[in-house]
Amino acid sequence: QLQLVESGGGLVQPGGSLRLSCAASGVTLDSYAIAWFRQAPGKEREGVSCISGSGSSRYYADSVKGRFTISRDNAKNTVYLQMNSLKPDDTAVYYCAADSNYYFCSDYVRKSYTYWGQGTQVTVSS
Repeated sequence: QLQLVESGGGLVQPGGSLRLSCAASGVTLDSYAIAWFRQAPGKEREGVSCISGSGSSRYYADSVKGRFTISRDNAKNTVYLQMNSLKPDDTAVYYCAADSNYYFCSDYVRKSYTYWGQGTQVTVSS
């Protein structure tokens, strides 16, 4: 069974950077697209980014494009989200997600996912 664990969140100043990690166990990650979502209190869950199983295709929400970079190291069974030029509006709990038979990130924002991590808090001070 696939398990996902996020890490790397913390408190940063506006303009700062963080790198989030999504580590998988139970299944080799190279067969799975991995999506990142975030949710702030009182706000709807927002799709942030997705990377295909091979890492060759990457997708970003307009709100983070040019600032965030998704990557993966399948040998380490880990997906990363490098977040630069952070803004207060980036403050949220960040989750990674995967699903069976899902490889290409199609409709990644609205589709359902079977596997979710526990989330990691990112706080960008005003």
